[in-house]
Formats: sequence, C-alpha cells, structure tokens
Amino acid sequence: MAPRRIDTTRFDVDGAGDPGGSIFGLPYSADECSVVLVPVPWEPTVSYGRGTVHGPAAIRSASLQLDLYDAELAVHGLARPWVFGVNMLPEDDRVRGWNETACRLAAPIVDAGGVPAGDASAKRVDELGAQLDTWVHRTTSHWHAKDRIVGVVGGDHSVSFGAIEAAAQAHEGLGILHVDAHADLRVAYEGFARSHASVMDNVLEHVPGVSKIVQVGIRDLSAAEARRIDADPRLHTFFDHALRSARGQTWESQCAAIVAALPSEVYVSFDIDGLEPSLCPHTGTPVPGGLDFGQAMTLLRVLGTSGRRVVGFDLVEVAPPPRVAASGPSCAADEWDGNVGARVLHRLCGAALLSQGARDTIS
Repeated sequence: MAPRRIDTTRFDVDGAGDPGGSIFGLPYSADECSVVLVPVPWEPTVSYGRGTVHGPAAIRSASLQLDLYDAELAVHGLARPWVFGVNMLPEDDRVRGWNETACRLAAPIVDAGGVPAGDASAKRVDELGAQLDTWVHRTTSHWHAKDRIVGVVGGDHSVSFGAIEAAAQAHEGLGILHVDAHADLRVAYEGFARSHASVMDNVLEHVPGVSKIVQVGIRDLSAAEARRIDADPRLHTFFDHALRSARGQTWESQCAAIVAALPSEVYVSFDIDGLEPSLCPHTGTPVPGGLDFGQAMTLLRVLGTSGRRVVGFDLVEVAPPPRVAASGPSCAADEWDGNVGARVLHRLCGAALLSQGARDTIS
C-alpha cells in the first residue's frame, strides 16, 4: 500500500514543534502515520563509551527544532516527508527494566575485558538480549502487517536484529545497506553472543531471508572479520579507505555503485559512528574517518531514487553527553549528537517514503 497523506491542517509547520507531540513535534498518532518509529533504549554490551540508552530521547528532543522541508528530496518530488505522517511510539518500560538488569550483570564483565564462553552472567545477558529481540520482532512485525514503514531507534546496534528478522520474514531476499565504522561480524565479543559487535554475524547466521549485506564506511575490524568478508558472497564491503582513494569518481557515482549492489527491497541499518566522529562525538565507539554529513545524505537520497524499495530501517548508537543524560540539555551544543541523529532520521524517513512512491511538491 502506498504511503498516505495526513490532515496537514492540524500542524503548523512554520511554528515551533509541539513538545507534547511525537517526533519532529508532529501531533499524529501511529495509526494515522505512514512511518512508525520504535524506540529501543538498550545498551548492556556496550564495550567502550555508554549513553546510547538515552539516544531515542535525545533524538526526539532535538527533533523539535528541525525545519521539515527537504530541499534535496524536493528536487525528486518529495519536499515535505512529514505530510505522510511520522510517529515515534512511547518507550516501553519493560525494555528499560530488561536493560537495567542486563547492564548490571554485564558491567563487571565489560570492566574485566570479557569472560570465557559459557559464563553464567554472560549467558543471562544473552537471554535478556533474546527477550529484547523477540519484543522488537513482535512490535515491528505488528506495524509491517499494517503496511507501515517501520524504523527502530536505538540503543546499541544489537537492537537491530529483531527488526531485520521481521523485515526479512515479510520481504524474502531482503538486502541490508549497513552504514558503520565497524563490520559487526564478530561471532561473540567479551563473552556476549548478542553483542552490538556481533549483530551482522547474527543476521547472516540466523536470518535466512537476508540475501545481501552491503557495508559502507567500514574502517575498524578484526582479521577474522576481514576473512569473513572475503569468504562470504552475501557480504559486499565498501571500505572507508577504498571510498577515499577512488580516483576520478564522484561521490554520486560511488553511491550509485553502492546502491547497485543491493537487491530490489532494502533495509537500512545506520550506525551513527559511520559518520565522521565530530558529528557524533559521544557515540560509544567513535573512529576517525567516515562519511561527512553531506555524503550520508546523498547516499540515502540515491537509494531513495534508485527504484529500490526501502521497507524498514534503524538508526543506532546515538548518545548524548553524560550531563544531558543526567539533567537535560543546557545549550544547543549539548544537543549536537541528538541534532545530527534527528537529521539523519528525517532523511531515512524521507528516503524510505520516496522509494515507496510518496510525492509532495510546493507550487
């Protein structure tokens, strides 16, 4: 079913976003909207900097100050993605509870640099991770069945698994566009099989409906992950160094090559640390290099106009500064991570809507 317009008379797009509304200050319920976002505040296995549990709230807060006209997508017929409706569901208290328990169990393991496989506490963290995956799968499947475009907002990258599984069950042969600094192909990390560093390995091993993972911006990986990339035909990796050194190629042409490697139906898994780290300084595992903001926007626009259909997406690893997590922002600089995250999220929504036939022009 094609995206549906909402009643735009209920929202003053030129005014301030409604703090009591949903994402971007929009006043529309999930049942009215073409795009439904699921916040997943979860980060037990984070192995360096923490704070991604506050990512959904930080993005929502910063989203209120965005102008919702997309000049780049307007050239391709979608000036105002919001007129098709975007809603972020409330956070589920059960997820917060599971996260608190799992973080308490995981913290000594992370502090010690990991444990042998089979450790009882690590096993319990994985069990809670499986419970979280089931919840994400059930929640996203519910909205897929209602013909909505479903996005997950994390949280660490492990939250993507249940959403990818649900999307792949609804769309056999699904491809994943994976933007990240890391390959996320470790069989396990620090004793956790359901680690944020293992999400794409888990997808390859346990989600047969995924036919291809196209990775972009990868610049931090292990030798075992490099061997996996060489050996597995389902993986096509555009390393950061290779993108930088592509002589005589415009970024537009490189984006076209990236998108050409994907099948007809696509899920986008966007880890914010795929960006240059000045854009996301508080993300858990920042790595020098990466895409600049304009490159990321172009990549998503090229995908949205390629004729492929974006059926779902996630945005993960956004983390506000610790002082914001504790007491809220005190100045615009405090919202930088959330601000960038909100703008990436807005383009993800727009690219997905554009790919599914949504059109809106300003005369």
